[in-house]
Amino acid sequence: MNIYYVDGEFVAEDRAAISVNDLGVIRGYGVFDFMRTYKMRPFFLEDHIRRLETSARLIELAMPRTRREIFGITMETLSRNRGHMTEAAVRIVITGGVSPDGITPPSAARLLVMVTPHHPCPAEWYRDGAAVITTPDERYLPGAKSTHYIPAILALSRAHRQGAMESLYVDRTHRLLEGTTSNVFAFIGERLVTPGASILPGITRQVVMALAGIEFNVEVRDIHRDEIRVMDEVFITSSNKEVVPVVSLDGLTVGDGSPGPRTRRIMELFAACTRAYGEGNQGYEAAGEGQGHGNP
Repeated sequence: MNIYYVDGEFVAEDRAAISVNDLGVIRGYGVFDFMRTYKMRPFFLEDHIRRLETSARLIELAMPRTRREIFGITMETLSRNRGHMTEAAVRIVITGGVSPDGITPPSAARLLVMVTPHHPCPAEWYRDGAAVITTPDERYLPGAKSTHYIPAILALSRAHRQGAMESLYVDRTHRLLEGTTSNVFAFIGERLVTPGASILPGITRQVVMALAGIEFNVEVRDIHRDEIRVMDEVFITSSNKEVVPVVSLDGLTVGDGSPGPRTRRIMELFAACTRAYGEGNQGYEAAGEGQGHGNP
């Protein structure tokens, strides 16, 4: 049985509960962050907690614990789950708590840490590449990883109906932004391009940019939807998907219809980084641009 941390207690998953009057339930008011482990080491945990804090600040939600406390609680929750899983998915959630009038945030938010077994994505995505579509939409407060996921759920459902595994948002000015749960990269000519404005900065994106910058010219800029036709290679990144090559975008074949050599190289670099991370090799710090990975 998975063990969760719920507002001060470690409990079995089937006993984990919050009030039905919590603002996270009745108003969708909350934030979260998500990561996976490598050999049960949470990947760039401090960076995820820092982003969680930023998310909370952007929606004016008070942090219920300090970054150091959240770090310790997360590691303890993982420790309590080590006996029955080899790799884990970790979700840290802050909800608004119970409000006297049902809408005004109280002073005490709730902290949840949920640890479940990691489930690998389909092998064919990495071997053959995946299909992706675009959806006209813009996330409210894109820098906040909030629990409001209705647009993402609808966009992803539309993608699945069309045989695609992900949907990328396109804004009113036709900029390609990000996926429902991923960031996007494209090789256009000699440059690896990725959007930088109006997106949630992914932790995996951050690592990939640093790794790719060793061998390729990385450019952060707006990408117009019309540029899909001139993209030589495309891939998406996220904590659970890692690096997935995209071979079809809105029904258009990317490159020759198979994962490109430069994308394959980035997949190799990322795999080497995660192996080193799991083994405790401090060399992985270079991939995080020198950010801390120990106790905050």
